[in-house]
Amino acid sequence: MPPRPNEPADREAEPATHWNVKEGRESMSYEDGWAAINLEMPARIPRTEYSAERHWDLIQAVTGIQVGVDSPEEVQTQASAAFMRAWNYDFFWSTLISRDEFGDTRTDMGHAVYAAGGVDWRDTVTCPFTDPEQVLAFDPWEVLGPRDRAELTARFEAHYRGNCAAHDFGVNMTGIYVTFMSGFIDLFGWEMLLLAAGTDPERFGEMGNRYASWIQQYYDALAEADVPVVMMHDDIVWSSGPVLRPAWYREFVFPNYRKYVSPLLESGKRVMFCSDGDFTAFIDDIAAVGVHALPTDGAGLIGRPVLAAVGAHQLQVGRGRRKGDTAGTGAAEFGDLRGGHGVVAELHAVHIACLRVIVVVCEQEHPIGGRVSRVERPPAIQ
Repeated sequence: MPPRPNEPADREAEPATHWNVKEGRESMSYEDGWAAINLEMPARIPRTEYSAERHWDLIQAVTGIQVGVDSPEEVQTQASAAFMRAWNYDFFWSTLISRDEFGDTRTDMGHAVYAAGGVDWRDTVTCPFTDPEQVLAFDPWEVLGPRDRAELTARFEAHYRGNCAAHDFGVNMTGIYVTFMSGFIDLFGWEMLLLAAGTDPERFGEMGNRYASWIQQYYDALAEADVPVVMMHDDIVWSSGPVLRPAWYREFVFPNYRKYVSPLLESGKRVMFCSDGDFTAFIDDIAAVGVHALPTDGAGLIGRPVLAAVGAHQLQVGRGRRKGDTAGTGAAEFGDLRGGHGVVAELHAVHIACLRVIVVVCEQEHPIGGRVSRVERPPAIQ
C-alpha cells in the first residue's frame, strides 16, 4: 500500500478511520480499498458507488442534511462528502482526459436525463463530420496535434492530488476516458462511427491505429506521473455485447491496449479497466492486456461464471442488479470473483426497492478448505 499523498514515503501511513454515523462503527477506507486492489480480504467488504453522491433525495435520507438540486454548491459538496463517509466509500472512480481534449473537433449527441432534477438534459446535436470518408481519413496528429508530455504529467498529478484532497478517506485515481472506442464516440458520434465502420472496416481500423498512436502520448505521460492507481476507460460494447465483429477488436483494439498498458505496468501502477455494457466476449482479451481490475456497472458481468477467466491477478469491481430491480445508483462492492484461497469466491449485490436496503453476501474460501459467509448492510433508508 503506498503512502498517502503529501505523506513521507518512509513513514508508515496511519489508519484512516472515520465514523459511520448510521451504523455506529469505524472503518478504514484507504486501507480496505488497497486491500481489495491487492486481492486481500479486509475485515469488511470494501465498496464503491459511481454516482450516488449526486442523488439528493438519497443523500438527504442517509445524512439528514437538507439538500436538493437547487441547493448552493457548498451545501451539495458538504452533503455529498457526508454521504460518502456514511456509506464507507473505499474507491473513487475518476478520469481526467475526456472529450475536451478534442476542442471543436467533436460531436454533441445531446444527453438524456439521468441526474437529479434533470440538470444533465441537453438536446443540442452537432457533428463536424458529414461523410464517412471524412471519418476514415481522420488523422488526429494533423487535426489535433502533439501534446507536451511534461505538461500532461503535471495535469495528471494535479488531478490526482485534487481527488485525494476531496476524498481523503479512500483510494483515489486519475485516468483516461477516451481511450479508443470512447474517443470515436465523442469525435464522430454513433451515426458517423457506424457508417464509417460499415463502409470500410479495414480503413476504419487503420484510422483507429492513428488515433491510438495519438492517445499513446497521454498514456506515456500518465506512466511518468506520481500516481499509484489509474483508470483506463473505454466503452467498447453495448449492453447486448460487441458493436463490431469480435475479430475487428482483436486486430485493432486489444493490440493497442497492450501498448497503452505497457508503460503503466513498467512504472508500477495499478491499472483499472472500465467499460459499460456486456464485454463478456472479451474477458480473455482484456485479462491478457495485463490490467489489474475490471470496474463495471454489472449489467453483463456480475455473477457470471465466465469471470473465472480473468486469472489470479485481477479484481472485479461492480454494481449488481437483478432483473426487475429499480434502475439508478446500484450497489457496488469489489472483490476477486475467481475463487481460490484467501480471496472472495462469490460476491452478489442485490438492489432492492429504490436502494432502501442493499445486501451484500460474500463467501470467502479459506486455505484450510472452510467457507465463511458474511452479510453487510449499508445504512437503510427509512
